[in-house]
Amino acid sequence: MVAKHFRATHPEAFLAGYDIGYFVQNNTFNGIAGDTLLNVQHFGDVRNFDEQLLNGFDAVIYLAAISNDPMGNAFETPTLDINYKSAVHIAQKAKDKGVKHFVFASSCSVYGFADSAPRTETSDVNPLTAYAKSKVFAEEDLKPLADDNFHITCLRFATACGYSDRLRLDLVLNDFVASAIADKKITILSDGTPWRPLIHVKDMARAMDWAIQRKEGGNFLIINTGSNAWNYQVKELAAAVQQLFIDMDVSINENAQPDKRSYKVSFDLYEKLAPAHQPQVSLQDTVEDLKKGLQGIGFNDANFRQSSLIRLKTIQKLIDHHIIDQELALK
Repeated sequence: MVAKHFRATHPEAFLAGYDIGYFVQNNTFNGIAGDTLLNVQHFGDVRNFDEQLLNGFDAVIYLAAISNDPMGNAFETPTLDINYKSAVHIAQKAKDKGVKHFVFASSCSVYGFADSAPRTETSDVNPLTAYAKSKVFAEEDLKPLADDNFHITCLRFATACGYSDRLRLDLVLNDFVASAIADKKITILSDGTPWRPLIHVKDMARAMDWAIQRKEGGNFLIINTGSNAWNYQVKELAAAVQQLFIDMDVSINENAQPDKRSYKVSFDLYEKLAPAHQPQVSLQDTVEDLKKGLQGIGFNDANFRQSSLIRLKTIQKLIDHHIIDQELALK
């Protein structure tokens, strides 16, 4: 999705990718995959990054991550090494090589559990998981590297959602749509009241585009990235899906213990600094696109939470087949 966006908005740019390839087999695209739009695709581990690959680039976007709480909890040391230490190391090397902009994909999950007031960039962070902690640590250690010639932007993204070339179904809205198709039922394990800010993957790419060229916000910027209109309670997300699936039920666990991950987020600063790059995809359009995309690939797997469309399951499969080790390094 990112490659497609940048190829469309910067057709003459030289675009290079770097990826270890854990999920290259998880293609769910209908058409041309984004990888094919890159000028070059390198494969490797960010923990053993060749700094010579940074020569001649104006901007680096660091997306490498063990990318959710279940994976982070299962592989805490690799999570810190990949999400945090390698990000800071590569940022330092990028600065040494004359790169002008470094963009770090952070997360609103750093807020953890919060009261009803929307979290702003100056609010206290309360990371509850290894994943969230890795983002906080990275932000803290990136800050000293920023200067007039090296701008760093930490995009605290809302929870991702939406159809993509390598679809993930371990995301709340994506899970709900998949459940509606495969089970004709959505089961909410909580009482449905926790708050989640969401952002479509296309709008995430739009934010990265702004970050590599921004003039506003100073040399180092942490910014909540999403839309105030996309602060939803989990039960509201289920209701939005139900509107497109007439013959389905929603089950809510009214007696569930309070979910410790609940927070609303203020995106006022992003709206102020990036007016031309605001989120454009609506919740209804996102649900419709997920429904169309999943039906387009013939999806009907009621056991999808055990499939390769769940990132942790792909990692476990790679370990079981002795392709990577317990530190998630290639054998």
